[in-house]
Amino acid sequence: MTAKSSATVAATVTADRFIGFTLGALGVLAFSMSLPATRVAVQQLDPWFVAFGRAVGAALLAWAYLRYTRAPRPTRGQWRRLSIVALGVVVGFPLFTSLALTTQTSAHGAVVIAVLPAMTAVFAVLRAGERPPPLFWLASIGGLVAVLAFLIANGALHGALSAADLFLLAAVVLCGLGYAEGGALARELGGARTICWALLLALPVTLVITLAAAAVRPPRADATAWAAFGYVTAISMFLGFFAWYAGLARGGIARVGQIQLAQPILTLLWSALLLAETVTPASIGAATVVLACVVLTQRTRGVRAAGRGVDDDATDRAPRRRIDGDGTGGCSAGAVQRGQRVT
Repeated sequence: MTAKSSATVAATVTADRFIGFTLGALGVLAFSMSLPATRVAVQQLDPWFVAFGRAVGAALLAWAYLRYTRAPRPTRGQWRRLSIVALGVVVGFPLFTSLALTTQTSAHGAVVIAVLPAMTAVFAVLRAGERPPPLFWLASIGGLVAVLAFLIANGALHGALSAADLFLLAAVVLCGLGYAEGGALARELGGARTICWALLLALPVTLVITLAAAAVRPPRADATAWAAFGYVTAISMFLGFFAWYAGLARGGIARVGQIQLAQPILTLLWSALLLAETVTPASIGAATVVLACVVLTQRTRGVRAAGRGVDDDATDRAPRRRIDGDGTGGCSAGAVQRGQRVT
């Protein structure tokens, strides 16, 4: 390889990393507004309508996207995996956060959600059969202990977790499962198509529940609440995933994934600026401890079951696969069989 071609390759890699970082940051920025927007919406709209109605709206956008791109249908095995994605990020996380935020602030929720990256890493480790070092498990347990301590100290005066706290913890578990499964499946379908097909798969359920919720409690709200509902529909449930998965594909999962660590801090900032919620020193302290634990967790994820360490930097020296038409990381089965890098 000549010096000129080497410089061209280096420039391409640098550009990919910059684009990936930018898209990943946009995804995190979009998700960081989800809890405050949900908090605004559920103050006037039924939480079941907010949780499932936003999935219905996003499914309509997903149908239009898939039709426009003429995306091929998933295989039978991929449909089964998409059901896990739908359970986690289309149904579970929106439902339990909506229920929690009817009585709890988004600032409080941000601290609990801060453990989501660690939960996602745990599910990725379990799914991939990795054997991380003890530091990984210590960091994961440390993050959970910090969250539970915060909840016990601030969630209820009677020494027990409130229903809202339990809802938030359930949201974290299900979303972590959905993220891990979706991240693996996006290597085959692409990030955009993964979330789009998951939305359509869940549509029969989300549509029925949305109509039932609207019948029991007809949706009436002011422009602010509807704007918040529109945000969680078009951005949190749809476009945010486009930017996030595209960033992972272009910049690398290990590098771009670290951006998500800023999400809880951004959510606390939006809660204070937009909702005038009080962000207590305990909230900031708990979020800081959790983020420190998450950093340790993320840095020890690459150890494999067979005793082979995975060097994240080394993967950048592997051949890059072609980004498919949706720009979010789809690849051919042949590329996987040839052992090409898929991120």
